[in-house]
Amino acid sequence: MSRTPARHDLTRRTMLGRSVALLAGMAAGGGVISVARGARAAASDVTFQLGWIMSNGQIGEVAARSLGYFEAEGINLKFAPGGPNVDGVAVVAAGSAQAGNLSSSPSLMLARAGGLPVKCFAVGYQEHPFTYFSLPKKPIRTPQDMVGKKIGTQGTARILLRALLAKHKIKESDVHVVVMGSDMAPLLTGQVDAVTGWLTNASALKPLGPERVDMRLWDAGIQLYANLYYATDDTLQKHGDVLAAFTRAAAKGWAYTQQNPEKAVDLLVKAYPNLDRDAEMEAIKPVLGFSFTKTTAAKGWGTMEPGVWEQQIHVYDELQQFKGPAPKVTDVMTDAILKMTVAARPKIGA
Repeated sequence: MSRTPARHDLTRRTMLGRSVALLAGMAAGGGVISVARGARAAASDVTFQLGWIMSNGQIGEVAARSLGYFEAEGINLKFAPGGPNVDGVAVVAAGSAQAGNLSSSPSLMLARAGGLPVKCFAVGYQEHPFTYFSLPKKPIRTPQDMVGKKIGTQGTARILLRALLAKHKIKESDVHVVVMGSDMAPLLTGQVDAVTGWLTNASALKPLGPERVDMRLWDAGIQLYANLYYATDDTLQKHGDVLAAFTRAAAKGWAYTQQNPEKAVDLLVKAYPNLDRDAEMEAIKPVLGFSFTKTTAAKGWGTMEPGVWEQQIHVYDELQQFKGPAPKVTDVMTDAILKMTVAARPKIGA
C-alpha cells in the first residue's frame, strides 16, 4: 500500500491549531523531550513517528531494522504509525517521539511558522512524487494544457495547483477545479480531464493503464521535498549523536533496498503482511527513483539543498499561506546531522 495524497495534508494548515494546543497541554503536564536510554549505555530507544500508516516510504527503515542495522548503531527503533486522527508533528514536538517522518515539506514549513519547534534533518525523496495524471485522448503534458480543462484534486492539494498556475501566469479562472478524493474513476469516466496522486502509489494508478500521461509537479516548476525526517530543536541540540546513529542505519537500509529491491520488498511485506507484495514490487522502482538521484550520487542519501527550501518558502509566502512571518531556511532545516554522517551515507545515483 502506498501513500494516498487525499489523506496527506500537504499544507497541514487546518491542523496547526490542534498541534499547538496539544503541545501546550503536554508541556503543562510536564512532557519532556528526551531519548530513552536502554539498560546498556550505548542503547537508545527511539520512537519514529510516521506521518501516515506504514508504506513503501519506510521500506529502507524496515529493511534496516530487520537486518540489524539500527541495533548495530545502538538504536532500539519503534515505528509509531500515523493516520487521520494522529497529528504526528505535534507528537514529535511534544517529545513523545524522538524523530518523525512527513510526507511533504510544506507540512513542516507551516508547522514551524505556526509555532512548533521542529526542523528537517534529512530528506528521503529528492523530488516530490505528486503528479497530474491524464489520458492520451486529452493529454495534459504542460501547465498550459490545463487551460479550459477540469482538474480533479484533493482539497489539501488545491494550494499546489494555485502555485503551479501562478508560476506559469495562468489565471485560476481559466481552469475548472474539481475537489475530489483519491479515486481515479472520475478521470476514466470523463468527469475530469486530470487527477492527482503520487507516482509511488502503483495500486491506485493501475486502472489508468500504461498509456497514461504524467505531469509531475516537480517538472512543472514547483519543487517540493517528500519523505522528510525531522526532530525538535531540543532533540537536535541535545541528542544529535542519536539522530546521527539513526541516520547512518537508515542510510544503510536504503542502500540495501537500492541494491536488493526484491529482497527489501519481501522484508517489508513480512513485517507488515497487510501490504500487497505485487503492488509493492510495482512501486519500488519509482520509490528508488525519487530516493536516489544525481544529487544523492554527489552528496549522499538524505541530502537536501537550502536553495530548494528557499524556493518553497517563497512560493507559499507569495500565496499568503503563512499566518505570520515566513520562516527562514534555517528555521526549517539543518545540515548538522548530514555533516555528522557524511562518510556513512551512500553516494548512489539513479
